[in-house]
Amino acid sequence: MSDLDLMSHLSALGVPPVAARAFQVLLHTNAHSVQELAEHLHCDVEDTRRAIDQLVDLGLAVSHDGGQCAVPPAEPDIALQHLVSARSAELLHAHTAAINAYRDHRRTTGLQRTDDLVEVVTGPQIKERIRQLERSVESQVARFDSPPFHMHGGMQGGMHGGPNPTELDNLERGVEYRVVYASASVSSPDYYALNVQPCISAGEDARVLPTLPVKLTIFDQRVALVSMSAVEVEQNGSLLLVYQSSLLSALLGLFESCWRAAFPMHLGTQAPPVLRPVQRQILELLGTGVPDDTIAQLLKISRRTLSRNLEQLYLLTGAATRFQLALHASRKGWI
Repeated sequence: MSDLDLMSHLSALGVPPVAARAFQVLLHTNAHSVQELAEHLHCDVEDTRRAIDQLVDLGLAVSHDGGQCAVPPAEPDIALQHLVSARSAELLHAHTAAINAYRDHRRTTGLQRTDDLVEVVTGPQIKERIRQLERSVESQVARFDSPPFHMHGGMQGGMHGGPNPTELDNLERGVEYRVVYASASVSSPDYYALNVQPCISAGEDARVLPTLPVKLTIFDQRVALVSMSAVEVEQNGSLLLVYQSSLLSALLGLFESCWRAAFPMHLGTQAPPVLRPVQRQILELLGTGVPDDTIAQLLKISRRTLSRNLEQLYLLTGAATRFQLALHASRKGWI
């Protein structure tokens, strides 16, 4: 690491500039007297003593008697951990202060009249707010996925543009995604192949319902995005941001209720290994409510190939209908 890098890092932790330079000198050479250290720093003795006192207070230098004796550096691990904790607390305080100041601004300017519980976002701001929230998520995302789709790489991926790259990045770093898809999302071959399947393969926990009551994404149970349905979007293209409140609690309850009622879209670990990949996909799609022709189209197989695989699954499970097959797979823990 260069001296400039170390100076930058120490400054970021709150070490005063002269003290940071003094610490560098102590690391690069033998222990110095105060006078020698002042010469290296091109400072007078009093400023140098002040820098040494600061290093001692921070735990980065060994205490001295204030005279001209040698000043060795201290082992910095514990001191630096303390500095990191202190800076984190300061940043959290600054974060809270900035939010409060912004909300005060909105109240005084009359831009928000709902006690900072709901914010209305319109026009080109929608895409940027979605990006900001999804990039800053820490642990979990809960989502209702249904048309229309706002953007490529936003709250949902683009209809033909591929999966949401922010979701893929978040899944890779351990963020949990629970997504309930409307059948209309799954029924589109392009959207299913380019958006749904890649996200499931990356670790998304996906389920499906015939319809969804609203378009919704909840980040870390702290803020929710509510956007218009396919019918409403023709008249109003706005987006609601709902902050922590009884309304957000109600949205969380709505999601959990729909999640429990939804049908899983991917097989569990108990699925028998004899199932071929196409048969696993057929089982995954049986509960989505889409017809056989759509399943064949989604999997890019012929109707005859689908029928043949269904017959083999019927034989394997003893089922006589699609419903019985799906029920068997559910009871056996395959899905």
